Amino acid sequence: MKTKHMTIGVAMSDFYGSHPNAWRSEETNPLTYINIDEQIKYAKIAENGGLDYIFMPDRVFLHLGFTGIVNFPIDSIVQLSAIAAHTKHIGLIPTLSTSFNEPYTIARQLRALDLISKGRVGWQVVPSFEPDAFANYGQSVPNSRDKYERLHEVVQITQALWGSWKKEAGEPNQETGVFLNNEYIQPINLQGKYVGARGPLQAPPSLQGQPILVMPAASNSGIQPAGMYADAIIGMPNTIEESVRLREIFRSAAQDAGRNADEIKFMTFFTFGLGKTHREALDRRRAMENPEDLPERLRHLSMLLGVPLSESAVDEPLTSNQLRALQQNPHVNKSTQAIRLAKEGYSPLDIIAHGVLDNTPGVVGTAEDVADYLQEWFEAGAADSFVIIADRLSDALSDFVNQVIPVLQERGLRPENYMGNTLRENMNLDYQLGVDPRILNESDQIK
Repeated sequence: MKTKHMTIGVAMSDFYGSHPNAWRSEETNPLTYINIDEQIKYAKIAENGGLDYIFMPDRVFLHLGFTGIVNFPIDSIVQLSAIAAHTKHIGLIPTLSTSFNEPYTIARQLRALDLISKGRVGWQVVPSFEPDAFANYGQSVPNSRDKYERLHEVVQITQALWGSWKKEAGEPNQETGVFLNNEYIQPINLQGKYVGARGPLQAPPSLQGQPILVMPAASNSGIQPAGMYADAIIGMPNTIEESVRLREIFRSAAQDAGRNADEIKFMTFFTFGLGKTHREALDRRRAMENPEDLPERLRHLSMLLGVPLSESAVDEPLTSNQLRALQQNPHVNKSTQAIRLAKEGYSPLDIIAHGVLDNTPGVVGTAEDVADYLQEWFEAGAADSFVIIADRLSDALSDFVNQVIPVLQERGLRPENYMGNTLRENMNLDYQLGVDPRILNESDQIK
Protein backbone atom coordinates (compact mmCIF):
# COMPACT_ATOMS: atom_id res chain seq x y z
CA MET A 1 0.00 0.00 0.00
CA LYS A 2 1.17 3.54 -0.71
CA THR A 3 1.73 5.31 2.62
CA LYS A 4 0.36 8.79 3.27
CA HIS A 5 3.83 10.02 4.17
CA MET A 6 6.33 11.00 1.52
CA THR A 7 9.98 10.33 2.33
CA ILE A 8 12.56 13.03 1.73
CA GLY A 9 16.33 12.94 1.52
CA VAL A 10 19.00 15.43 0.58
CA ALA A 11 21.60 15.07 -2.16
CA MET A 12 25.11 15.97 -1.03
CA SER A 13 27.81 15.71 -3.65
CA ASP A 14 29.90 18.88 -3.80
CA PHE A 15 28.32 20.24 -0.56
CA TYR A 16 27.73 23.63 -2.19
CA GLY A 17 24.45 23.41 -4.06
CA SER A 18 23.06 23.15 -7.56
CA HIS A 19 23.69 26.74 -8.55
CA PRO A 20 27.09 26.98 -10.28
CA ASN A 21 28.04 29.99 -8.16
CA ALA A 22 26.83 28.71 -4.78
CA TRP A 23 30.41 28.07 -3.70
CA ARG A 24 31.29 31.75 -4.19
CA SER A 25 28.65 33.06 -1.78
CA GLU A 26 29.74 34.69 1.46
CA GLU A 27 27.63 32.15 3.37
CA THR A 28 29.62 29.23 1.94
CA ASN A 29 32.94 27.80 3.07
CA PRO A 30 34.76 27.09 -0.22
CA LEU A 31 36.66 24.20 1.40
CA THR A 32 33.48 22.35 2.39
CA TYR A 33 34.10 19.63 -0.19
CA ILE A 34 37.08 18.42 1.87
CA ASN A 35 35.98 19.66 5.32
CA ILE A 36 34.25 16.87 7.20
CA ASP A 37 33.21 19.18 10.03
CA GLU A 38 31.19 21.28 7.57
CA GLN A 39 29.68 18.13 6.08
CA ILE A 40 28.69 16.86 9.52
CA LYS A 41 27.07 20.24 10.21
CA TYR A 42 24.83 19.88 7.16
CA ALA A 43 24.00 16.27 8.05
CA LYS A 44 22.87 17.37 11.50
CA ILE A 45 20.70 20.12 10.01
CA ALA A 46 19.05 17.54 7.76
CA GLU A 47 18.56 15.14 10.68
CA ASN A 48 17.14 17.83 12.95
CA GLY A 49 14.57 18.44 10.22
CA GLY A 50 13.63 14.76 10.16
CA LEU A 51 14.93 14.07 6.65
CA ASP A 52 15.13 10.37 5.93
CA TYR A 53 18.49 10.04 4.21
CA ILE A 54 21.59 11.64 2.77
CA PHE A 55 22.08 10.58 -0.84
CA MET A 56 25.68 10.82 -2.02
CA PRO A 57 26.20 10.33 -5.77
CA ASP A 58 29.76 9.67 -6.85
CA ARG A 59 32.10 9.29 -9.79
CA VAL A 60 35.54 7.72 -9.62
CA PHE A 61 37.36 10.34 -11.64
CA LEU A 62 37.92 14.06 -11.36
CA HIS A 63 34.82 15.73 -12.69
CA LEU A 64 34.78 19.51 -12.92
CA GLY A 65 31.70 21.60 -13.56
CA PHE A 66 31.78 24.37 -16.12
CA THR A 67 32.87 26.78 -13.36
CA GLY A 68 35.73 24.45 -12.47
CA ILE A 69 34.36 23.18 -9.14
CA VAL A 70 34.72 19.57 -8.02
CA ASN A 71 31.29 17.97 -8.36
CA PHE A 72 31.60 14.71 -6.44
CA PRO A 73 32.81 13.47 -3.04
CA ILE A 74 36.39 12.60 -2.22
CA ASP A 75 35.13 9.18 -1.01
CA SER A 76 31.51 8.63 -0.06
CA ILE A 77 32.15 5.62 2.21
CA VAL A 78 34.77 7.46 4.25
CA GLN A 79 32.71 10.64 4.48
CA LEU A 80 29.50 8.86 5.50
CA SER A 81 31.39 6.81 8.09
CA ALA A 82 32.39 10.06 9.77
CA ILE A 83 28.86 11.42 9.48
CA ALA A 84 27.43 8.19 10.92
CA ALA A 85 29.34 8.76 14.17
CA HIS A 86 27.71 12.16 14.62
CA THR A 87 24.10 11.30 13.70
CA LYS A 88 21.52 8.90 15.09
CA HIS A 89 18.56 8.70 12.71
CA ILE A 90 19.23 9.89 9.17
CA GLY A 91 19.94 7.29 6.47
CA LEU A 92 23.25 7.18 4.61
CA ILE A 93 23.32 6.19 0.94
CA PRO A 94 26.74 6.08 -0.75
CA THR A 95 27.41 5.10 -4.35
CA LEU A 96 29.62 2.15 -5.31
CA SER A 97 30.17 1.05 -8.89
CA THR A 98 29.72 -2.60 -9.76
CA SER A 99 32.23 -2.14 -12.60
CA PHE A 100 35.30 -1.82 -10.37
CA ASN A 101 34.44 -3.07 -6.87
CA GLU A 102 34.57 -6.72 -5.84
CA PRO A 103 31.52 -8.13 -4.04
CA TYR A 104 33.46 -8.98 -0.89
CA THR A 105 34.78 -5.43 -0.61
CA ILE A 106 31.31 -3.95 -1.13
CA ALA A 107 29.68 -6.36 1.31
CA ARG A 108 32.33 -5.81 3.97
CA GLN A 109 32.43 -2.00 3.74
CA LEU A 110 28.67 -1.53 3.68
CA ARG A 111 28.10 -4.09 6.45
CA ALA A 112 30.60 -2.18 8.59
CA LEU A 113 28.90 1.15 7.86
CA ASP A 114 25.51 -0.42 8.52
CA LEU A 115 26.68 -1.69 11.91
CA ILE A 116 28.35 1.59 12.83
CA SER A 117 25.16 3.48 12.01
CA LYS A 118 22.85 0.88 13.59
CA GLY A 119 21.03 0.00 10.37
CA ARG A 120 20.87 3.28 8.46
CA VAL A 121 22.68 2.43 5.22
CA GLY A 122 21.72 2.12 1.58
CA TRP A 123 23.78 1.44 -1.53
CA GLN A 124 23.29 3.15 -4.85
CA VAL A 125 24.14 0.36 -7.27
CA VAL A 126 25.54 1.70 -10.54
CA PRO A 127 27.53 0.29 -13.43
CA SER A 128 30.02 2.89 -14.62
CA PHE A 129 29.98 4.15 -18.19
CA GLU A 130 32.52 6.99 -18.34
CA PRO A 131 35.81 6.29 -20.20
CA ASP A 132 37.66 8.40 -17.61
CA ALA A 133 36.45 6.13 -14.82
CA PHE A 134 37.57 2.96 -16.60
CA ALA A 135 40.91 4.58 -17.43
CA ASN A 136 41.54 5.10 -13.71
CA TYR A 137 41.29 1.32 -13.27
CA GLY A 138 43.37 0.54 -16.34
CA GLN A 139 40.35 -0.72 -18.27
CA SER A 140 38.42 0.10 -21.42
CA VAL A 141 34.65 0.59 -21.41
CA PRO A 142 32.89 -2.78 -21.78
CA ASN A 143 29.83 -3.36 -23.89
CA SER A 144 26.41 -3.07 -22.27
CA ARG A 145 25.91 -6.83 -22.03
CA ASP A 146 29.15 -7.43 -20.11
CA LYS A 147 28.49 -4.42 -17.88
CA TYR A 148 25.08 -5.63 -16.78
CA GLU A 149 26.07 -9.28 -16.50
CA ARG A 150 28.76 -8.20 -14.08
CA LEU A 151 26.22 -6.07 -12.20
CA HIS A 152 23.97 -9.12 -11.74
CA GLU A 153 26.86 -11.13 -10.36
CA VAL A 154 28.12 -8.39 -8.06
CA VAL A 155 24.68 -7.74 -6.55
CA GLN A 156 23.81 -11.42 -6.06
CA ILE A 157 27.17 -12.30 -4.51
CA THR A 158 27.17 -9.19 -2.31
CA GLN A 159 23.71 -10.05 -0.99
CA ALA A 160 24.69 -13.70 -0.55
CA LEU A 161 27.66 -12.56 1.53
CA TRP A 162 25.37 -10.43 3.66
CA GLY A 163 23.22 -13.52 4.20
CA SER A 164 26.18 -15.76 5.01
CA TRP A 165 25.98 -14.69 8.65
CA LYS A 166 22.49 -15.42 9.97
CA LYS A 167 20.82 -13.82 12.98
CA GLU A 168 20.58 -17.27 14.52
CA ALA A 169 24.35 -17.23 15.06
CA GLY A 170 23.52 -15.24 18.17
CA GLU A 171 25.77 -13.08 20.29
CA PRO A 172 28.73 -13.83 22.57
CA ASN A 173 27.54 -15.32 25.85
CA GLN A 174 30.03 -14.86 28.69
CA GLU A 175 28.10 -17.18 31.02
CA THR A 176 27.97 -20.19 28.70
CA GLY A 177 31.31 -19.51 27.09
CA VAL A 178 29.75 -19.81 23.62
CA PHE A 179 30.86 -16.91 21.44
CA LEU A 180 28.74 -17.71 18.37
CA ASN A 181 26.84 -20.61 16.83
CA ASN A 182 29.09 -21.35 13.87
CA GLU A 183 26.41 -23.42 12.13
CA TYR A 184 24.79 -20.16 11.04
CA ILE A 185 27.96 -18.64 9.61
CA GLN A 186 28.78 -20.47 6.39
CA PRO A 187 30.72 -19.93 3.14
CA ILE A 188 28.74 -19.13 0.00
CA ASN A 189 31.26 -20.52 -2.56
CA LEU A 190 29.90 -18.60 -5.55
CA GLN A 191 31.86 -18.02 -8.74
CA GLY A 192 30.47 -16.22 -11.76
CA LYS A 193 31.97 -15.24 -15.07
CA TYR A 194 33.25 -11.90 -13.75
CA VAL A 195 33.41 -12.09 -9.95
CA GLY A 196 33.22 -14.58 -7.12
CA ALA A 197 33.59 -15.02 -3.37
CA ARG A 198 33.94 -17.83 -0.89
CA GLY A 199 32.74 -16.07 2.27
CA PRO A 200 31.43 -15.98 4.87
CA LEU A 201 31.42 -12.30 5.81
CA GLN A 202 33.28 -11.20 8.94
CA ALA A 203 30.47 -9.40 10.78
CA PRO A 204 26.85 -10.04 11.81
CA PRO A 205 23.73 -8.47 10.27
CA SER A 206 22.68 -4.98 11.27
CA LEU A 207 19.34 -4.06 12.80
CA GLN A 208 17.83 -3.80 9.29
CA GLY A 209 19.48 -6.98 8.03
CA GLN A 210 21.30 -5.43 5.11
CA PRO A 211 21.46 -2.07 3.31
CA ILE A 212 18.67 -1.05 0.98
CA LEU A 213 19.55 -1.07 -2.73
CA VAL A 214 18.95 2.09 -4.75
CA MET A 215 19.31 1.88 -8.52
CA PRO A 216 19.06 4.57 -11.20
CA ALA A 217 16.08 4.71 -13.53
CA ALA A 218 18.12 3.46 -16.45
CA SER A 219 16.50 2.39 -19.69
CA ASN A 220 16.83 -0.82 -21.67
CA SER A 221 19.33 -3.14 -19.95
CA GLY A 222 18.92 -1.41 -16.59
CA ILE A 223 15.20 -2.07 -16.14
CA GLN A 224 15.29 -5.81 -15.49
CA PRO A 225 18.00 -5.79 -12.78
CA ALA A 226 16.32 -2.82 -11.09
CA GLY A 227 13.07 -4.78 -10.95
CA MET A 228 14.90 -7.74 -9.46
CA TYR A 229 17.04 -6.10 -6.81
CA ALA A 230 16.15 -2.46 -6.13
CA ASP A 231 14.36 -1.33 -3.00
CA ALA A 232 14.23 2.14 -4.53
CA ILE A 233 14.63 3.64 -8.00
CA ILE A 234 16.05 7.12 -8.42
CA GLY A 235 15.12 9.05 -11.54
CA MET A 236 15.24 12.49 -13.14
CA PRO A 237 11.80 12.92 -14.75
CA ASN A 238 10.89 16.45 -15.82
CA THR A 239 7.11 16.26 -15.46
CA ILE A 240 4.50 14.50 -13.36
CA GLU A 241 3.35 12.54 -16.41
CA GLU A 242 6.86 11.35 -17.21
CA SER A 243 7.43 10.41 -13.57
CA VAL A 244 4.19 8.42 -13.37
CA ARG A 245 5.22 6.47 -16.49
CA LEU A 246 8.70 5.79 -15.14
CA ARG A 247 7.38 4.69 -11.77
CA GLU A 248 4.98 2.25 -13.40
CA ILE A 249 7.73 0.82 -15.62
CA PHE A 250 9.79 -0.18 -12.58
CA ARG A 251 6.82 -1.31 -10.53
CA SER A 252 5.94 -3.62 -13.43
CA ALA A 253 9.55 -4.81 -13.60
CA ALA A 254 9.37 -5.71 -9.91
CA GLN A 255 6.20 -7.72 -10.53
CA ASP A 256 7.83 -9.47 -13.49
CA ALA A 257 10.63 -10.51 -11.13
CA GLY A 258 8.13 -12.09 -8.73
CA ARG A 259 7.95 -9.22 -6.27
CA ASN A 260 5.14 -6.95 -5.07
CA ALA A 261 5.11 -3.61 -6.89
CA ASP A 262 4.83 -1.72 -3.59
CA GLU A 263 8.20 -3.10 -2.53
CA ILE A 264 9.97 -0.71 -4.87
CA LYS A 265 9.95 3.03 -4.08
CA PHE A 266 10.37 5.70 -6.72
CA MET A 267 12.63 8.64 -5.85
CA THR A 268 12.89 11.85 -7.89
CA PHE A 269 15.29 14.78 -7.74
CA PHE A 270 13.91 18.19 -6.84
CA THR A 271 15.78 21.53 -6.88
CA PHE A 272 14.60 24.44 -4.76
CA GLY A 273 15.34 27.95 -3.57
CA LEU A 274 13.33 29.72 -0.86
CA GLY A 275 12.23 33.20 0.16
CA LYS A 276 9.54 34.65 2.39
CA THR A 277 7.88 35.91 -0.78
CA HIS A 278 8.16 34.89 -4.41
CA ARG A 279 9.99 38.14 -5.18
CA GLU A 280 12.44 37.60 -2.34
CA ALA A 281 13.17 34.09 -3.60
CA LEU A 282 13.88 35.40 -7.11
CA ASP A 283 16.12 38.18 -5.81
CA ARG A 284 18.07 35.69 -3.72
CA ARG A 285 18.72 33.58 -6.81
CA ARG A 286 19.60 36.63 -8.88
CA ALA A 287 22.21 37.62 -6.30
CA MET A 288 24.04 34.36 -7.01
CA GLU A 289 24.56 35.21 -10.67
CA ASN A 290 27.95 36.57 -11.72
CA PRO A 291 28.36 38.99 -14.64
CA GLU A 292 31.08 36.93 -16.27
CA ASP A 293 28.66 33.99 -16.62
CA LEU A 294 25.86 36.07 -18.11
CA PRO A 295 26.68 35.58 -21.82
CA GLU A 296 26.63 31.80 -21.49
CA ARG A 297 23.52 31.82 -19.33
CA LEU A 298 21.71 34.03 -21.86
CA ARG A 299 22.72 31.73 -24.73
CA HIS A 300 21.23 28.83 -22.83
CA LEU A 301 18.02 30.75 -22.14
CA SER A 302 17.80 31.83 -25.79
CA MET A 303 17.83 28.17 -26.76
CA LEU A 304 14.84 27.57 -24.47
CA LEU A 305 12.91 30.58 -25.77
CA GLY A 306 13.81 30.32 -29.45
CA VAL A 307 14.69 34.04 -29.69
CA PRO A 308 17.96 35.97 -29.34
CA LEU A 309 18.48 37.92 -26.12
CA SER A 310 20.55 41.04 -25.58
CA GLU A 311 22.76 41.66 -22.55
CA SER A 312 21.60 45.26 -22.58
CA ALA A 313 18.00 44.29 -21.80
CA VAL A 314 18.40 41.43 -19.33
CA ASP A 315 16.33 43.20 -16.67
CA GLU A 316 13.44 44.17 -18.93
CA PRO A 317 10.47 42.07 -20.09
CA LEU A 318 10.74 40.70 -23.61
CA THR A 319 9.54 42.98 -26.37
CA SER A 320 6.31 42.36 -28.26
CA ASN A 321 8.34 41.23 -31.28
CA GLN A 322 10.26 38.74 -29.14
CA LEU A 323 7.07 37.43 -27.56
CA ARG A 324 5.51 36.83 -30.98
CA ALA A 325 8.63 34.96 -32.07
CA LEU A 326 8.85 32.63 -29.05
CA GLN A 327 9.32 29.03 -30.14
CA GLN A 328 9.36 26.01 -27.89
CA ASN A 329 12.42 23.77 -28.00
CA PRO A 330 11.00 20.24 -28.33
CA HIS A 331 14.19 18.68 -26.95
CA VAL A 332 14.25 20.59 -23.65
CA ASN A 333 11.30 20.25 -21.30
CA LYS A 334 12.03 23.47 -19.42
CA SER A 335 11.45 25.38 -22.63
CA THR A 336 7.73 25.32 -21.80
CA GLN A 337 8.32 26.88 -18.39
CA ALA A 338 10.67 29.52 -19.79
CA ILE A 339 8.16 30.56 -22.47
CA ARG A 340 5.34 30.73 -19.92
CA LEU A 341 7.40 32.99 -17.66
CA ALA A 342 8.34 35.23 -20.60
CA LYS A 343 4.67 35.63 -21.50
CA GLU A 344 3.91 36.49 -17.88
CA GLY A 345 6.22 39.50 -18.21
CA TYR A 346 9.35 38.32 -16.41
CA SER A 347 12.73 39.62 -17.53
CA PRO A 348 15.49 37.24 -18.71
CA LEU A 349 17.23 37.54 -15.33
CA ASP A 350 14.00 36.69 -13.52
CA ILE A 351 13.32 33.76 -15.84
CA ILE A 352 16.79 32.38 -15.10
CA ALA A 353 16.16 32.99 -11.38
CA HIS A 354 13.14 30.66 -11.59
CA GLY A 355 15.60 27.79 -12.12
CA VAL A 356 14.88 27.09 -15.78
CA LEU A 357 18.57 26.34 -16.34
CA ASP A 358 18.69 23.76 -13.53
CA ASN A 359 19.15 20.14 -14.55
CA THR A 360 16.16 18.93 -12.55
CA PRO A 361 12.62 20.23 -12.00
CA GLY A 362 11.96 22.36 -8.99
CA VAL A 363 10.59 25.52 -7.45
CA VAL A 364 11.99 28.91 -6.54
CA GLY A 365 9.44 30.50 -4.25
CA THR A 366 7.91 30.34 -0.79
CA ALA A 367 7.71 27.36 1.55
CA GLU A 368 4.07 26.92 0.54
CA ASP A 369 5.06 26.90 -3.15
CA VAL A 370 7.58 24.14 -2.53
CA ALA A 371 5.15 22.14 -0.40
CA ASP A 372 2.45 22.49 -3.08
CA TYR A 373 4.83 21.08 -5.69
CA LEU A 374 5.85 18.09 -3.58
CA GLN A 375 2.25 17.37 -2.60
CA GLU A 376 1.06 17.49 -6.21
CA TRP A 377 3.70 15.01 -7.37
CA PHE A 378 3.18 12.71 -4.39
CA GLU A 379 -0.61 12.60 -4.59
CA ALA A 380 -0.47 12.08 -8.36
CA GLY A 381 1.52 8.87 -7.81
CA ALA A 382 4.58 10.38 -9.48
CA ALA A 383 6.96 9.80 -6.58
CA ASP A 384 7.23 8.04 -3.24
CA SER A 385 10.31 9.97 -2.20
CA PHE A 386 12.07 13.23 -3.08
CA VAL A 387 15.80 13.81 -3.19
CA ILE A 388 16.05 17.52 -2.60
CA ILE A 389 18.88 19.53 -4.15
CA ALA A 390 19.43 22.91 -2.52
CA ASP A 391 20.40 25.70 -4.88
CA ARG A 392 22.79 26.87 -2.15
CA LEU A 393 23.26 24.36 0.64
CA SER A 394 24.63 26.83 3.19
CA ASP A 395 21.26 28.49 3.73
CA ALA A 396 18.63 26.63 1.69
CA LEU A 397 18.88 23.35 3.62
CA SER A 398 18.12 24.96 6.98
CA ASP A 399 15.35 27.01 5.35
CA PHE A 400 13.82 23.83 3.96
CA VAL A 401 13.75 21.98 7.28
CA ASN A 402 12.56 25.07 9.19
CA GLN A 403 9.96 26.27 6.69
CA VAL A 404 8.87 23.53 4.28
CA ILE A 405 8.87 20.50 6.58
CA PRO A 406 6.40 22.11 9.05
CA VAL A 407 4.01 22.86 6.18
CA LEU A 408 4.18 19.24 4.99
CA GLN A 409 3.61 18.04 8.55
CA GLU A 410 0.57 20.28 8.95
CA ARG A 411 -0.83 18.73 5.77
CA GLY A 412 -0.24 15.20 7.09
CA LEU A 413 2.36 14.44 4.43
CA ARG A 414 5.31 14.09 6.79
CA PRO A 415 5.49 12.40 10.20
CA GLU A 416 6.32 14.44 13.29
CA ASN A 417 9.24 12.15 14.11
CA TYR A 418 11.21 9.32 12.55
CA MET A 419 9.01 6.28 11.95
CA GLY A 420 11.67 3.83 13.14
CA ASN A 421 15.32 3.33 13.97
CA THR A 422 16.55 1.98 10.64
CA LEU A 423 16.53 3.25 7.08
CA ARG A 424 14.26 0.38 6.06
CA GLU A 425 11.72 1.33 8.70
CA ASN A 426 11.77 4.99 7.73
CA MET A 427 11.45 4.10 4.02
CA ASN A 428 8.61 1.64 4.77
CA LEU A 429 10.66 -1.32 3.54
CA ASP A 430 10.72 -4.83 5.01
CA TYR A 431 13.69 -6.43 6.73
CA GLN A 432 15.88 -8.39 4.31
CA LEU A 433 18.94 -10.58 4.72
CA GLY A 434 20.53 -12.28 1.74
CA VAL A 435 19.28 -12.66 -1.83
CA ASP A 436 15.52 -12.50 -2.26
CA PRO A 437 14.67 -16.14 -3.15
CA ARG A 438 11.67 -15.09 -5.25
CA ILE A 439 13.70 -13.41 -7.97
CA LEU A 440 16.02 -16.17 -9.12
CA ASN A 441 15.14 -18.92 -11.54
CA GLU A 442 17.46 -21.89 -11.67
CA SER A 443 19.09 -20.47 -14.80
CA ASP A 444 19.69 -17.10 -13.10
CA GLN A 445 21.55 -18.43 -10.11
CA ILE A 446 25.31 -18.15 -9.78
CA LYS A 447 26.80 -21.51 -8.90
